[in-house]
Amino acid sequence: MSDAIAIEIAQESDLWQDLDAIEIRISEAVAAGVAVAKLRHASGAELSVVLTDDASIRTINAQWRQMDKPTNVLSFPQAEGTAIARAPMLGDIILAHETIAREAEEAGKSFEDHLSHLTVHGLLHLFGYDHLTDAEAEAMEALEVRILASLGIDNPYADAPLLREAS
Repeated sequence: MSDAIAIEIAQESDLWQDLDAIEIRISEAVAAGVAVAKLRHASGAELSVVLTDDASIRTINAQWRQMDKPTNVLSFPQAEGTAIARAPMLGDIILAHETIAREAEEAGKSFEDHLSHLTVHGLLHLFGYDHLTDAEAEAMEALEVRILASLGIDNPYADAPLLREAS
């Protein structure tokens, strides 16, 4: 776990601008998630991040989750349980620009901070965290808050209900 996760970013929508800044945000969020949550991963482990739009993520969400609507982030792990610590490929995080932008505006947050939050959220899903029950949601959200605080980002749940609809 001593080395950084290699992140491959694929831009599938022209809505995503300033890719250099986005890549930095995603890399910082992943590094903070690994450090704060002490996420064990193989040396040279890789992660795929897809920057897409609502139409594309809606199709993926319908196909894989039977939810015919866009969402902010989806995660697809390549390994489960303790196998993730040895997996050369951790999985995919897919982010939808319009939903992220809309949610950020509605919550009075910056797009960049919300992107960091959703990257952390997606990363934790790859490592087996979930929010199907209240106890799981509370544990996952508390960890997200600690990770985001390490990045100087305010608690995204301070004035929001538990996150149930994301990935």
